[in-house]
Parts: sequence; structure tokens; C-alpha cells
Amino acid sequence: MNNLGDLLASATADIGHEYFQLQIHGGGPVYRERVYCYELYHQMRRRWPDDGPFRLNGEVDKAAHPVLSRLDASYAKPDLLVHGPGDMGRNHAIIEVKSRMADAEGVAKDIRTLSLFRRRVGYERAIYLIYGHGSLDRFFQRINRLAAEVAELPAIEVWAHQAQGSPARHLFDLYRP
Repeated sequence: MNNLGDLLASATADIGHEYFQLQIHGGGPVYRERVYCYELYHQMRRRWPDDGPFRLNGEVDKAAHPVLSRLDASYAKPDLLVHGPGDMGRNHAIIEVKSRMADAEGVAKDIRTLSLFRRRVGYERAIYLIYGHGSLDRFFQRINRLAAEVAELPAIEVWAHQAQGSPARHLFDLYRP
């Protein structure tokens, strides 16, 4: 799917502030990954081609999947998958999403999942989408530090969505042979 990057950029540009940060009664707005992911899925589906070989699915539960069980990947519930359901030969992209406020444990889990799905499950692309206002430098330092702990890290695209109304951008790739 050659236009996935363009589709992702366009979809993120249309995520409104109420999905970027959720207003909490009695408090200020907070980042809520599920809220953001559901709106991202909605915006991507609005743009999704009807005639292509791939489908977009959100949080596909891989428990009891016969092939993924053998690959030690049945624990995973990726945020988004771009694939041909029922055909392991059409695994295109896995997308994990995190807010800039995520803890190290969540980031490490995502990096391991993205790596596993690229190396063992056969996905062509792995995208790590980070969203949140402000500087992401510390977050990127954390990503790089945690990625260094993963043996044979395949290419993982790191994208940033820093403000509603603007598109996410592919900033760099994590990779270590």
C-alpha cells in the first residue's frame, strides 16, 4: 500500500482537540490513547480505498490464533493493523500509538510488539505514532534507549503528531541489525 503514509498524515490532521486530549470533569484535559486511537481509526476508514487488497482493523485480539501462537505473538493486541484478514501473506503494517506521557513499560512493550510483528509475523512496515503537544525530545531519547535493548531490531518508523489540525510526520526510523 504505497499511500499509507499520506493517508495517515491526512487522517491525523483531522483529529480534533476533543480526541487529542479528553476534557475531564473537574480537571484539565488529559491524553487518552483509546480515545485518540478510535478517532484515528475513524479518520483512516473515511479515507480507506474500497478496492485495495488490505483492510484496516483496530485492536485485533490475537489470542488463540494458530499461527501467532507458534510465533509467540498471540499475546498482542496491536492498536491498528493493515492486512488481508485470513491471509498471512498480506501483512502490510502494524501501528502502535502512544501519547507523549506514556511510561517506559508501555513504550518497551510497544517496541517489542512492533519488532516481533516485523521479524516473525511478516509485516512489511511497523509504525510507532507518538502524539502530544510540546517537545518530544525526552520521549525520543526514551524510545532510543529502550529500542537499544531489543536484539535484531527491524526498521520501525517513528511518527509524531504534535498538534491537532496538523498532520503527523515520519521523523526517523529505529533500526539495529
